[in-house]
Amino acid sequence: MGEALDSIRRRFGPADLEPLLKANAIDRSVLVQTVGSVGETREFLAMAAEHEFIGGVVGWVDLMDQRAARTIKDLRSGPGGDKLVGIRHQVQDEGLDNWLLRPDVQRGIEAVGAAGLAYDLLVRTRELPAAIETVRAHPSMRFVLDHAAKPRIAAAARDRDWENAMPELAELPNVTCKISGLVTEADWNSWNLDRLRPYIERVFEWFGPHRCMFGSDWPVCLVAATYEDVIDLVRSVVGDSEQVFGGVAARVYGIK
Repeated sequence: MGEALDSIRRRFGPADLEPLLKANAIDRSVLVQTVGSVGETREFLAMAAEHEFIGGVVGWVDLMDQRAARTIKDLRSGPGGDKLVGIRHQVQDEGLDNWLLRPDVQRGIEAVGAAGLAYDLLVRTRELPAAIETVRAHPSMRFVLDHAAKPRIAAAARDRDWENAMPELAELPNVTCKISGLVTEADWNSWNLDRLRPYIERVFEWFGPHRCMFGSDWPVCLVAATYEDVIDLVRSVVGDSEQVFGGVAARVYGIK
């Protein structure tokens, strides 16, 4: 975490989140990994076992490790293991456009699918071609595109590279788009509905209500907006959709 994130450089836990969920009529939340650590995933799963409002955990395993399938099995056998619903890796931080296409990474992703888990794609525009190829290579898997692939909202009036690549991904039926993280891709201090509406509308048009899910990106969102602000932002564009605000996530992540 760089200096820009000093305002959230503290521990956040269930006691911080639960009041926000109740205040906004959110029944359950999916807890998503923040670092490349199996230890963190074990901690999150144990936390989920103690709190019913944590409906699932998207964890981390080393995709390049030949024992990835074994690691997933071990995670599932531990406390809260039944709440492991997906795996994610910070592909955006690897520095290689085609990191996803490494043979060992593809083998790891295949192990995720074989375990019946979803795979969360944390990528930017430059990694979208590799993400598209990955989704095509695993047609029976469920993929979730996090943060709508992080369009460069703050840097340009329109991110045309993002606009050109996203429809091709949206054509693939086994990928869902998470409408999240947009307030932190915009200018943190001056974002507004008019600035973000076009991006949400395009995602909603490309993927449709049955392949879009809301994500708060809390607590990272706090550098730019409150939990309530993020919910209100998405609702103001797509309405109070039961699919976007629960149904899609429950289906894709297999949450009862």
